[in-house]
Amino acid sequence: RFGKQGHSNVDILQVPVKDIPDHDLLVGGFPCQDYSVARTLNQAEGLIGKKGVLWWEIHRILKQKGNNRPDYLMLENVDRLLKSPAKQRGRDFGIMLSSLCDLGYIVEWRVINAADYGMPQRRRRVFILGYKKGTAVYNAIKEMKIPAPWVLTDGTIAKAFPVTQHKKDIPIHEDTFEIKGDVAHVSSIFGGDKNLSPFKNAGIIIDRQVYTYKTTPEYKGKRTVLGDIILDMKDVPDEYYIADDDIEKWEYLKGAKKEKRRAASGFEYEYSEGSMVFPDPLDKPSRTIITGEGGSGPSRFKHVIRTKNGRLRRLTPIELERLCMFPADHTRGVPASRRAFFMGNALVVGIVHKLGKSLLESIGSKRLIREAK
Repeated sequence: RFGKQGHSNVDILQVPVKDIPDHDLLVGGFPCQDYSVARTLNQAEGLIGKKGVLWWEIHRILKQKGNNRPDYLMLENVDRLLKSPAKQRGRDFGIMLSSLCDLGYIVEWRVINAADYGMPQRRRRVFILGYKKGTAVYNAIKEMKIPAPWVLTDGTIAKAFPVTQHKKDIPIHEDTFEIKGDVAHVSSIFGGDKNLSPFKNAGIIIDRQVYTYKTTPEYKGKRTVLGDIILDMKDVPDEYYIADDDIEKWEYLKGAKKEKRRAASGFEYEYSEGSMVFPDPLDKPSRTIITGEGGSGPSRFKHVIRTKNGRLRRLTPIELERLCMFPADHTRGVPASRRAFFMGNALVVGIVHKLGKSLLESIGSKRLIREAK
């Protein structure tokens, strides 16, 4: 979709940082797995994660770029990042935040559900923005006596995705704490025996000091629902309609269960799960698309809708693209099951679009430049 120029399909682990052009904005999404430190090199100067390989590649690029590292960062992950792993709640996010602080960034974050802001899919992700020391945005934030106005009303994320905590009749509930020690120390002690993560759904870190807030989305604009994005029946191939013989299988998988099952080892156990809405309602945003959305086989998690003529069918690749707010046929050229897989791995790009516009406005804001002086 973007041509060969400037595109590389080489494993990033194999790319020397000197071969990566200098850039203004680093954008990335990466698996949420385990960012704990496996070992240290050169007295903790080099740190290697067990599984969070892509995060440490982002860190490698930023560190080795030195003074030429990008002015801005836009990162994304599942919201589980804020409370992982289970035995050290928030440790992984604490490692990331403290690492970025040490590289000279102020970092803010917000958990955003696309459907809360009128978009067609319920998909919740954490978005992370970083501002390098010396930029107008960094300097403006540093000049503030308290960072709450930036996070709740005036900042890049707040302008794009308003929240209710800034209302006069609602007190600001701010938790603040410092992340101390090098990355190896944070990895070993962060979270302790606490069962709750210290990170709320919004916040900012400045010089290792965290300020975090519980916010509620505020949106009064137009809302797009699943029914708004479906194709006309004449444009849907027959293969997406569910055969009458298969409906019972779909109903079973979508329904509530409480039954005895036997593992391969012979161990018997009682399996139970609740029911799912079947078919999916057309008057609400869709459920989150997952990577197993493709294929014709019955599934608990695939979307199924009822058409005007009463028949049940799966969603087409174009409809899945629309739920992620991509242009129609953006993934054309690969098998339909692969197209569905792509959308299960994608973001709702309307969020990224709004964040990008807001970041551009923050960078070019005369007010920020004036305050930074």
